[in-house]
Amino acid sequence: MPAMAEVSAGAESVAGCRARAVHKVLNQVVLPGEELVLPDHEDADGLGGPGEQPLRLNAGARPRLRIVCGPGLRRCGDRLLVTKCGRLRHKEPSGGGGGGGGGGVYWVDSQQKRYVPVKGDHVIGIVVAKSGDIFKVDVGGSEPASLSYLAFEGATKRNRPNVQVGDLIYGQCVVANKDMEPEMVCIDSCGRANGMGVIGQDGLLFKVTLGLIRKLLAPDCEIVQELGKLYPLEIVFGMNGRIWVKAKTIQQTLILANVLEACEHMTTEQRKQIFARLAES
Repeated sequence: MPAMAEVSAGAESVAGCRARAVHKVLNQVVLPGEELVLPDHEDADGLGGPGEQPLRLNAGARPRLRIVCGPGLRRCGDRLLVTKCGRLRHKEPSGGGGGGGGGGVYWVDSQQKRYVPVKGDHVIGIVVAKSGDIFKVDVGGSEPASLSYLAFEGATKRNRPNVQVGDLIYGQCVVANKDMEPEMVCIDSCGRANGMGVIGQDGLLFKVTLGLIRKLLAPDCEIVQELGKLYPLEIVFGMNGRIWVKAKTIQQTLILANVLEACEHMTTEQRKQIFARLAES
């Protein structure tokens, strides 16, 4: 059993290693079991390095940082415990000026495919059953989400939406709790659909990693703009790792789906070469 011995030895080394300062491992790979020291506790733990502990004239007036733990992290006292393998990411608080004070949101960016419903996420679901006035929608979680027939724009008891088993639904999670089944709606806070509802019958639905979805939805991502220049298309992204795409022909739809799946592991130069080759064909 040499492989098991190596794994157990690696786990013991991670568990027994010294806690590291969180700002020193940003954008680096972290492993489950590692402990990260927050910025306002680094001096107390002696993680500032030799000769890096400045004299504080008014240490008692130091403002307390507001830390938000995202996916893959858990707060344990004055430290962060890593619960998922991936790269550590950080986002400065809004209005904080980006001065690197250490506050804001920390999370672990991992290549996982299993989706855990989160309140506020826009997802693509598949209607799997109808029970009275409630639709059961598969969103990729451990159990289906519930969707009321009144959670559509303009829906009333007399004017019910035309939703059938097997239809694709683009909606928003409004209830996501480990002790309750997820609940989703197809209207915003103003009662408007705002692009949500039943997705058309044509098109192609496929699944990618959650990391690729976040990459495609990032404000500085150029992949979707390059795809729009290549072919006219309709596309819907779900935070649960599902993408629905439709082009003029089936061939173009399949090409777009293959390019989106391959973009996760391609560099910028490789992607530009692929798009140039497709534009010439």
